[in-house]
Amino acid sequence: MREKRQLKVLKIIKEHVINNKKEYVITFLIFVMGIFSGVFFINHLQETPKIEITNYLNEFIEKFKGLESINCIELLKNSMIQNTGLAVIIWFFGTTVIGIPIVFAIILYRGFCLGYTISLCITIMGTGKGISFVFITLLLQNILLIPAILALAVSGIKLYKSIVKNKTKENVKIEILRHTIFSTIMLIILITASVVEIFMSTNLLKMLIKYF
Repeated sequence: MREKRQLKVLKIIKEHVINNKKEYVITFLIFVMGIFSGVFFINHLQETPKIEITNYLNEFIEKFKGLESINCIELLKNSMIQNTGLAVIIWFFGTTVIGIPIVFAIILYRGFCLGYTISLCITIMGTGKGISFVFITLLLQNILLIPAILALAVSGIKLYKSIVKNKTKENVKIEILRHTIFSTIMLIILITASVVEIFMSTNLLKMLIKYF
């Protein structure tokens, strides 16, 4: 029974990607633009702010090294609240006609944050340690997080296009329901990303932090 549900969910996601290829390409390009913007920002940051950020990152690493234990439950709760909030915001603006630009802005911002973080770590730690640090702290959860966020955005775009084509009350209800169901599936993936972040990435960093 559980396997059938998993297969059904995978089928829904697969069909969603196939039927909205153009929207996924556009959303992905916006995300990539955000990444490059973050990288560009760090590379052209003036020396004084860069020194301050370097000191902050070094202090964080030293504090993390000194931790004897990590409150995983509290960290998980905070991560789940953040990801749930993100999903609800994208879902909400995806249900409004004027909200699509805001959805794009959120995707651009998330890309910017990722590019900013990756570039910052590599700039401060050097290529080898920087990439290793990024791999440990960001990669695992973002394998789930990024596709889920992009899918949420695309679902909102699909809803907008469907409503524009057919503005009847019945169609609007059906499309919003579809958008909500799909968004709920993406929310579950985002919550899974939180679990991966705390119980895998954080603990992995705790084991390997002495090398940074």
